[in-house]
Amino acid sequence: MTIQESMQQIGQQARAASHAMLRANDQQKALALEAMAQALGAQRSALQAANKIDLEAGRAKQLTAPLLDRLTLSDRSIDTMIAGLRQIASMPDPVGSLTATTVRPNGMQVAQMRVPLGVIGIIYESRPNVTIDAAALCLKSGNATILRGGSEALQSNLALGKIIQQGLHAAGLPEHAVQVVDTPDRAAVGAMITMIDHIDVIIPRGGKDLIKRLAEEARVPLIKHLDGNCHVYVDNHADLQKAADIAFNAKTYRYGVCGSMETLLVHKDIAASFLPAMGSRFVAHGVELRACSRGQALLPSALLATDDDWATEYLGPILAVRVVDSISDAIAHITRWGSGHTDSIVTEHIQAAQQFQREVDSSSVYVNLPTCFADGFEYGLGAEIGISTNRLHARGPVGLEGLTTLKWVLQGNGQIRG
Repeated sequence: MTIQESMQQIGQQARAASHAMLRANDQQKALALEAMAQALGAQRSALQAANKIDLEAGRAKQLTAPLLDRLTLSDRSIDTMIAGLRQIASMPDPVGSLTATTVRPNGMQVAQMRVPLGVIGIIYESRPNVTIDAAALCLKSGNATILRGGSEALQSNLALGKIIQQGLHAAGLPEHAVQVVDTPDRAAVGAMITMIDHIDVIIPRGGKDLIKRLAEEARVPLIKHLDGNCHVYVDNHADLQKAADIAFNAKTYRYGVCGSMETLLVHKDIAASFLPAMGSRFVAHGVELRACSRGQALLPSALLATDDDWATEYLGPILAVRVVDSISDAIAHITRWGSGHTDSIVTEHIQAAQQFQREVDSSSVYVNLPTCFADGFEYGLGAEIGISTNRLHARGPVGLEGLTTLKWVLQGNGQIRG
């Protein structure tokens, strides 16, 4: 069987499973998710053994440190997956919920019902935890899903796929409700993004090159973001100790996450008080600084920043720093160079906070928080299937509601249209 034939078969199976999932109740979904959580805990050693194979292969291929970090299934990441499964299981089932009903003059009742999208294809790299997060969210929202992880995580994803199948079997749900593509051949990706008869939406999670390719070639609609060029702006009304802790956490929590701060913007009135000590703290942690000329005067170790630095998502221990004249200049910088992902202001001035949240056009805009909170689990979504910088259909961390749509439901008593 060719890759194209195999993917068509997977697509047909997913479509059939999506129809069956419309009959699944919340008790079944919760049972499946709890069974997965228990299996993750019980099979931790076997799962990490499979992950070790991927890590050794990754080191042999000289994958970067951030990619290896994303690839690693540590005890902490497995515990987070278990907690995410249980949080998703406990959340209200969005499927079948109704909006407020209106009654038309003829007595006809009109409402909207939340329903699954259908079949969701997930294409992702490096992070095997996405396999669990995506399966859980798609399952809870009543969708069937096809998961195609990167070749660097193949053994980890196949091991997680077996755990998912155990959960589906325990709850009596269709086995093809979640399918993990078992080939690293890139032709599988090319097939998925054109399978308009079998897949309703593709959600890519990976590097900019992957997502750019999919955006150019896909015939199936995408929910995507290209990169996370995130900013923290320290206002002249900021509490400087709070600002220092927020900025440090935003950059160093984990370099490889899409919510990592890539540019620090500092108001000119507090730059001399804030930047020298802040810069020393970053440098002591191994972060390379690249600053504008005014910032460089306060940061002796910093290289002079270029336009490429303002535009780059480093995903590593490099930070761009710019001194700005005002909050309007900070917003203008974010508008020019940001990716619409996540941006934050540190300030004690309520009008400045309101202006920033109103005028910064990103999928998430924070006040007095580090950008690394850009995560569905932290938002109370249980987990996320991705962070969307689209305007349609979903924006920001995509959780259960973002994996559903609405249909109109009307009820009458024999009314006819005159």
